[in-house]
Amino acid sequence: MKPPPFGYHAPRTVGEALDALARGADGPDGGGTKVLAGGQSLIPLLNMRLAAPAALVDINGVTELDGLEATAEGVRVGALARHSRVERSAAAARVQPLLRRALRHVAHPVIRNRGTVVGSLVHADPAAELPAVLALLGGAVELASARGRRTVRARDFFRGPLEPALEPGELAVAAFFPARPPGTGVAFAEFARRHGDYALAGVAALAAVDGRGEVTAARAAFLGVAGVPVVLDLTGPATTGRVAAAVRDRLDPEADLHASADYRRHLAGVLAERAVTEATTEAREDR
Repeated sequence: MKPPPFGYHAPRTVGEALDALARGADGPDGGGTKVLAGGQSLIPLLNMRLAAPAALVDINGVTELDGLEATAEGVRVGALARHSRVERSAAAARVQPLLRRALRHVAHPVIRNRGTVVGSLVHADPAAELPAVLALLGGAVELASARGRRTVRARDFFRGPLEPALEPGELAVAAFFPARPPGTGVAFAEFARRHGDYALAGVAALAAVDGRGEVTAARAAFLGVAGVPVVLDLTGPATTGRVAAAVRDRLDPEADLHASADYRRHLAGVLAERAVTEATTEAREDR
């Protein structure tokens, strides 16, 4: 299989990349320019002719986007930071361990060596791990265009399946994952038919406890059960041991050729109970 013909731009600065994107956004096809970073999602779509952009803007030469910064506030991941780099970063794991735990479930090592964290978020696949992590943590994506810069919170960034809140001419330059506060724990769990496949269902969880070890907050973000990541407040069920039942009552997944709606709902409940329990244990140990 071969991709359809397209133009090619290889900018060396963010400004050059934004100029190329602006020209594409102003063209007759109204935004038929795609950004190439890791290419692990885009290249298959091109080869299968499910995408036919007028041009690609290859940002791999824009070294200023290859940043990874871990501070007390959180982890800022530049647009060219590969999955494997973030996964292996000890500093990022100390500040927000959920990143490493989720990234270990992303596809296979060869994919993680090229794929990018920001690219996964922009692809906005509802079965992917990182959108759920960003949604759970209340993170954000930083966008730039010739018009200026803006930051979009996770709750507003994922509009639908494969539909991020990017406007024509915009480039996602970084994502921010808030730090894990003291006295909290995080966990990630998913189930796939084979390791590396997209999960039938998955969950990222966060729990906080007080000085006596009692749960004061519990949240979970689900992947593979809706068109966007679904975040549920499970504080009450987490204190009564009814997490799985609460999840089954509140999720309404659709059936597909991989799993029935009932099976996916049951699986989400089991995984949520497991992840919330693990996160609570970690929170108590952190106290």
